[in-house]
Amino acid sequence: MDKYIYNEKNGLWYELQGDYDLPCLKLPEEETAHIGIWGQRHLQYLKQHRKVLYSELLTSGKLNSYLADIDRQAEEMFPRLVKELAEKEGVTEAIKAENQMPWVQKMNADWLVIQDNSTPDGSLTAAGGDYTAGIGGS
Repeated sequence: MDKYIYNEKNGLWYELQGDYDLPCLKLPEEETAHIGIWGQRHLQYLKQHRKVLYSELLTSGKLNSYLADIDRQAEEMFPRLVKELAEKEGVTEAIKAENQMPWVQKMNADWLVIQDNSTPDGSLTAAGGDYTAGIGGS
């Protein structure tokens, strides 16, 4: 008796394991990409709050590319948010030219405000405003 058989009705291969024919299933190959802080935060959000979406992306082989896209979008948005918040608070190049230390302190504070105000789904916010509504469909 063959160890592997093909079922023409459903198009699957089966492997004989003892008395059982088990389907030979394999997840689709997924390309690997670097996932940064925003992608990691979004991954945690998916695992905790959007379990079905997480499972769907994982089994379809699209999770890594989805997270890489979220991370890329957030990384592109982050400098713009820091700049907008700095302008809103009056942190200008004139302050930088006069005395660099207060400028660095204020810019670091703005950076931390955005970092700390990111939402659980990994989206970016600054001073209570959501700047990533609709990114990634979450």
